[in-house]
Order: sequence, then structure tokens, then C-alpha cells
Amino acid sequence: MPHPKIKFGTDGWRGVIADDFTFANVRTAAAAIAAYVIAQEDPAKGLCIGYDTRFESKAFARACAEVAAEAGIAVQLAGGVTPTPALSYGVRARGAAGGIMITSSHNPAQWNGVKYKAWYGGSGKPSIMAGIESYLGMPSPRAAQPASIEEADFLPSYLKAIESFADLDLIAKSGMKFAVDSMYGAGRTILSDLFKRLGVEHVQIRGNPDPLFPGINPEPIEPNIRALGEAVVANGCHAGLCTDGDADRIGATDEHGNFVDPHKIYSVLLDWVLRRKGWPGAVTRAFNTTKMLDRIAAKYGRELLEHGIGFKFVCDYMLEREIVMGGEESGGIGFQRHLPERDGLLNALLLANVMAEEGKTLGQLVADLQSEYGEHQYGRIDLHIPDDVKNSAIARAKALEPGDRAFAGMPILRVETLDGVKFYLDNPEASAKPNAAESWLLLRASGTEPLLRIYSESCSKESVARLLEAGRSFALAK
Repeated sequence: MPHPKIKFGTDGWRGVIADDFTFANVRTAAAAIAAYVIAQEDPAKGLCIGYDTRFESKAFARACAEVAAEAGIAVQLAGGVTPTPALSYGVRARGAAGGIMITSSHNPAQWNGVKYKAWYGGSGKPSIMAGIESYLGMPSPRAAQPASIEEADFLPSYLKAIESFADLDLIAKSGMKFAVDSMYGAGRTILSDLFKRLGVEHVQIRGNPDPLFPGINPEPIEPNIRALGEAVVANGCHAGLCTDGDADRIGATDEHGNFVDPHKIYSVLLDWVLRRKGWPGAVTRAFNTTKMLDRIAAKYGRELLEHGIGFKFVCDYMLEREIVMGGEESGGIGFQRHLPERDGLLNALLLANVMAEEGKTLGQLVADLQSEYGEHQYGRIDLHIPDDVKNSAIARAKALEPGDRAFAGMPILRVETLDGVKFYLDNPEASAKPNAAESWLLLRASGTEPLLRIYSESCSKESVARLLEAGRSFALAK
């Protein structure tokens, strides 16, 4: 049944601590999960529960464990801060019925959340999340005899998995130097400890857990990532590697301290995987993600599957068919042969692996891609606007057709509405550039908050900036 304070979205429920994210509501969410597991899964397989570095995450995780145990479901509860992909790996490796992760990922410090991970080690499919929601507000299930709560360490088996996935010897021998940043989150000193063991030269920043994430939101994009860029330059590193609050997303900077957006990271990894590894499978990307991936996939004869925004769509494809890689605009990238899940720590290791194998800095790898596949530049702005303004902008955008108007002097060529409203545009600048990227502008409204996101890709940073500004003016027009 609907609950006034709890709504399970694509990956779970999140809320503001002490406002709607309270112990009472967390127990209500945990009771719905327990009821779902009893009804739809094998409760004898138990639940794995982990938590991040946010305020009271450990206590919220304990509350979830107590609710599940009272319902007769045995719990393996993390003994310490755990990255989300490590919890997901633990669910699958231990054959659990599912998992609960207390985290609000990349959200600001005042937020926390309850993520549900299904038995396959990834986000619950929409049908699973709807199933959990249907039990919200019902009486908590009670067993005649409470089940056990045992402390578990999900890190060792997970670390073994990601360390065997990347070529650590190659990284160790490369002579490359890295800056590592876990943004005070669940990535903690994991990469730093590994590099130390390997003898890889590196510097670590923001590796101490801090629930306040001082001065930043733990999302590996600008401006939050600037301290990493400064550390790279100050210490003469070849790249900076960054994970978000729960370490499932990746961010990076090149050797000059410039932000390398997730689109370039995905493109670098995909090109390397198809060229060097030849792993089988199709490629997926979200509707708001770079079209450079289409060109890379086409070069290697791979099918490219475009889908809605959110990693759940990647996960669905990975459960249905052979997928080599899948990803989204926000730095969530996954490999089917590892997990149907985003993994920032694995992707950071793989970026180091690519650099070591190619003998190039991250900036050189990105420049090579721009040279081969055409210059692709990308930008996004978030407009925090009232719902009526947001809904008006989307309604007006949906009414536009080719020839109706131009954005930043670029006429509309075609419109796509898979997830939001995307305008492909006729950019005169493209005719002067070899293999120029298609120019497009996407408007997408958040379903849960008064927020409109505007995305753009084009063949130069200047035209991206102009398009984003044109999108902003359109959205705010009376």
C-alpha cells in the first residue's frame, strides 16, 4: 500500500535524516522487504546487510537486521563500512535471498537511504521494487522464534574478485603514479591499500570516513572533484581516480587536473575491452549518455542497445542476454562477467590497467579517442525549479517538432522521447570538423523532486555551453 513517507524508486528509498529518514520509517521499509522475501524468495537463504559512512548508517543497518531477524530471516550484518558493490557481490557469492544497503550514494550529507539488492547481486527489478512497496505499512511479519544476526565481512571475497579482474602486475610494473580519492565515503583506503601492497606510487586524499562530507557532495563530478585535480598536479600524477559516497560510481581527472567525465571513462574502457580483450556481448548505454559509444561499438561490430536512464535498465539487459558492458551518464558502469551492478572501485582499477597496458596518461587516452571517433564534448545543468515550471517545460518540449524552432541557432532535425525529450540539432560548426559528434539537447524532469536536468553533447565545449544556456532559457520561459 502507498506510504506517505516511503517510496521505493529505481534502486530503493532515500530521505532526509531525521525528517522522513527516521528509525521508525527505516523499520517500516525493512518490514516490507522482509515480507517480500518471505512471500517471493526463499527466506531460508537469509539477507546480507551493509552500510556506508553516513550519519547513523550503522545503527540504521542494525535496525533493519533486527526487523528481518524477528521475521525469522537470518541476517549476515556487515561488521564495518562496506562499499555497495561489495555488498552486492556478497549477496550473490553467499547465495542469499537478497540484500539491504544503507546508503544514499552520491546525495548530500543530510540524506540517507535503503537500497535493495536482489539475489543476482544487482538492483531489484521494477517488479521486485513494486512487490516490496506493496507490503509497506502492513504489520511487521513475526516468527515464533527470531532468526540469528551474525557479523560478516563482505570485503575479502569482493576484493579477490576485482583484483583478479584487473591485471595488477601490469599496473605495478607500469611506473604510473595515481591520486586516489574516496570522497570520505565507503571506498575509504581500499585502492590506496592495494596500491601500497603492489608498490604502486600514489597519493590518497579524503580517505577518512566523514558523515559530513565536508565541503562537497560525494558525487565525482565538478566542482566536488577539484581537490583531486589539484592533488594530481601537485604530486605529478598520471591520473586521479575517484569513487562516490558508496563507491559504486567512478570519476577521474587527467594528468593536468582536468575533470574526465564518465562518458570519456566509459569510452576509454569500452574501446580497450573490445580491442584488447574481445569479450563477447552487446553494449548498452542510457538515453543521456555519449554517442561516442555508438561509434566504438560499430567499429568492432557490436550491437548497441539504448535504454532509459538508470542502472536498473542495464541490470535488466544483463539478466536477459549477453552484454559486455553497460553504463549511464552518472559514472555507473558495469561488466556482466563481474556483476549486474555498478562498481566504481573495479572501474578505477581498470582505468589504471588501461593506462598501464597502453603506456599512456589518461589525458592521452582521451585525446586518442577524440581523434579517432570525432570530438565529443558533454555538459549537464540541474535546474531546481517548482514542479509547475518543470512540468510546463516538458509539455512545451514535447509539443515541438522539426522545423518549429532552433536552440542556440541550431534548427531541430528530429525529436526522441525515450526518457525525457531529446532534440537532435543541425549544428553549422559540425561541417568544419572531421567526424564531428552529433549535436543534441535533452530535457528530463525528475519524477521525485522539483528538478529539471538539461543535458547536451556536441562537437565543441563552446557549442555545449550555448546549448545548455538555450535549454535553460527555454525551460524558464513564461
